[in-house]
Amino acid sequence: MSHWLNRAVSRAEQVSDWLSPQRQISLALLREAQWPTRKTEAWKYTPVHLLADADFATAANSELSTAETINGLNSIELVFTDGVLQSDLSQLPAGLTIVSLADASSETRQWAANTFTAAKPAKHLFGLVNDVLATAGVIIDVAEGVSIEPVIRIVHRVSKGCEAHNRILVRIAKHASLTVVEDFSGAEKSFNTGFAEYMLAESAALEHYRFALQTGAALSIGGSHFNLADKAQLNSTLVGFGSALSRLDVDVNHTGEHAFAKLNAIYLLDGNELFDLHSTIEHIKPNGTSEENVRGIAADHSRAVFNGRIHIHRDAQKTLAELNNRNLLMSRNAEINTKPELEIYADDVRCAHGATIAEMDKKALYYLQSRGISKTQAQIMLNFGFINELVDQMPNQILAEWLRPQLRQRFANMEVTS
Repeated sequence: MSHWLNRAVSRAEQVSDWLSPQRQISLALLREAQWPTRKTEAWKYTPVHLLADADFATAANSELSTAETINGLNSIELVFTDGVLQSDLSQLPAGLTIVSLADASSETRQWAANTFTAAKPAKHLFGLVNDVLATAGVIIDVAEGVSIEPVIRIVHRVSKGCEAHNRILVRIAKHASLTVVEDFSGAEKSFNTGFAEYMLAESAALEHYRFALQTGAALSIGGSHFNLADKAQLNSTLVGFGSALSRLDVDVNHTGEHAFAKLNAIYLLDGNELFDLHSTIEHIKPNGTSEENVRGIAADHSRAVFNGRIHIHRDAQKTLAELNNRNLLMSRNAEINTKPELEIYADDVRCAHGATIAEMDKKALYYLQSRGISKTQAQIMLNFGFINELVDQMPNQILAEWLRPQLRQRFANMEVTS
C-alpha cells in the first residue's frame, strides 16, 4: 500500500456520518486492496506513481469560485471548490430535489444509502477511496413523470496542492427525464476523485455529459455509473483531455428489459499527457440495446488507454450491442493501447466490436496546404473531420457549440510529426 493510500485509510477511519455503515464495507475492502502496479491488468498502461507518495492539503479553500457561464444554456449550476458545495439550492423547479449529503432528510437518506455503491462495482480501487472519503456531494431526485428542463451542471474545481472527493447520487423516477453535465477542469497540480451514480427507473430518460477537461499537472480519477430499469434511456457523451494522470471508469448496467444506452466518447491528448478510459456495459436482462463509439487522437509523447467491455449474461437474450473504437496517431512517439472486449453467454444476440489505429493522412494534409490552407488549419480540419460526427450527435447543441472552440484550440496545439 502506498504512502498516500495509507493516509487516506487513516483519514477514512475518522469519518462518521449517516453513510458510515456503507463506508465501513468499502473501508474493509480498501484495507485489503493492493496498490496498482504494471502487473495489475486494469492499470497495466496507467502508472499511478505520481500519486503514491504525494501529499495534498485536505482543508477547503475559503475563497468562493464561480463557473464559466455557457451562453444560452438554461442550467442550474452546482459549483464545488476543493470539494465544498458553494451553490444555493433553494430555487428549484417543481418535481426536482437537490440536497447536500449533510442536509438530506431521513427519507432521502434511506434511499440514498441503498443507492450508494449500487451502480459502481467494488473492483474500482479509487471508487472505494471515494466511498470512504466523499463526505461532500449532492443527492438529486426527480419525481415521477416530471421532465426537468434546466440542465443540472455540476462544476468541480480543485486548487493547487489540494485534493477533493465528491459523490453525486441521482434518482430519476418512472417516466421522468433529466440532463446532467459533470464538468471537471484545471491544470494545477491537485488530485480529485469524482464519482457519480445514476438510478434510472422504468421508462426514465437521462441525457448525460462528462467533460474531463483537466490538463497539465492535474491528477484526476473518477467514474460515472448507471443502472437502467425497464425501458430506461441513457444518452451519454464523454470528452477527455489528458493530464499527468487522468482515469475515467464508466459502468452501464442493464438491470431491466428493453433498456437503451448510447455512449459516445472522445479523448484528445498532447505533450506527455495520459488519459485512460475503462468502460463496462453489463447486459443482465433480455432485449437490451447498447451503442458505444469511442474516438481518440494522440500527439507528441502522449498515451491513451481504452478498455471497453460488453458482458452479455446468460439470460440477456435478444440483446443488440455494438462497440467501436477508432484512434488517430499524430506522432510516432505517441502511444495508444486499445482493448475492446465481448463476453457473451447468451445465444440469441447480435453483437459486434472493433478497433483501429491510423496515422493522419499526409496526402490529405499536403492537398489542403497546396490549396493555400496553413498547416495548422489543415490539421484542425482533418482532426475535426475525425471526431465531428460524435460532436454533432450531442443532443444539446448549445453544449456542442461551447465545446467546439475548445477542441479547435486543442487541435491547434497539436503537431503532426514523423
